[in-house]
Amino acid sequence: MKENHYDDQTFFEQYSHFPRSVEGLSAAGEWHELRRMLPALAGKRVLDLGCGFGWHCKYAADQGAASVLGTDLSEKMLAGARERNADPRIQYRRMAMEEMDFAPGSFDLVLSSLALHYVEDFAPVCRAVYDCLAEGGSFVFSCEHPVFTAEGSQEWCCDGEGNPRHWPVDRYFDEGRRTAHFLGCEVTKYHRTLTSYLNTLLQAGFAIKEVVEPRPDPRLMEVPGMADELRRPMMLLVRAEREKK
Repeated sequence: MKENHYDDQTFFEQYSHFPRSVEGLSAAGEWHELRRMLPALAGKRVLDLGCGFGWHCKYAADQGAASVLGTDLSEKMLAGARERNADPRIQYRRMAMEEMDFAPGSFDLVLSSLALHYVEDFAPVCRAVYDCLAEGGSFVFSCEHPVFTAEGSQEWCCDGEGNPRHWPVDRYFDEGRRTAHFLGCEVTKYHRTLTSYLNTLLQAGFAIKEVVEPRPDPRLMEVPGMADELRRPMMLLVRAEREKK
């Protein structure tokens, strides 16, 4: 299995108290944009890569999806998903994104939320997603923005009183492994440029339909630290399709 921070007890306990872990999609600053980018879900076969606690899986089921498969590398996250977001139409399965091998045309939508920056090699994942999508199917994902991942530490440069002055962007074109500080732990992520994200999708055969650098949901602007998210992009959202021949 691939490297997995979420089964580390200390990290998992910290993540379990993260607002989006407790309150679900209503606490996710990008959800208002990601939701808009999703196709109509009624009757669709949905795959959620890196499903975490299953919030997106439950949303898809509630919207009338015919079936939903949530995959994740973390046993602890999957146990939490089965507890928090159970539904007869949802199956949860332990699987690394890099190891998926579904039959051609298995899904109408592949969704991934803030998981792809944990993948070292994006290209084979894109090819596998393309292969398992039916013609006309969509690949909609969010990941950490290259401006956010470039320098690595993912911490503001602050003044002497601890106030954020600016966000560091360094080694932008040096793709690869980064060690970020997240929830008091050191976490391995992988930086790639915006060019790499988009061209890799195109090379896999996708048609790119929409690219969004989301601003936080205005309803959440009173959340501590949320206003600083307007100072630099934190996330990248993409909608791509396997077009009908």
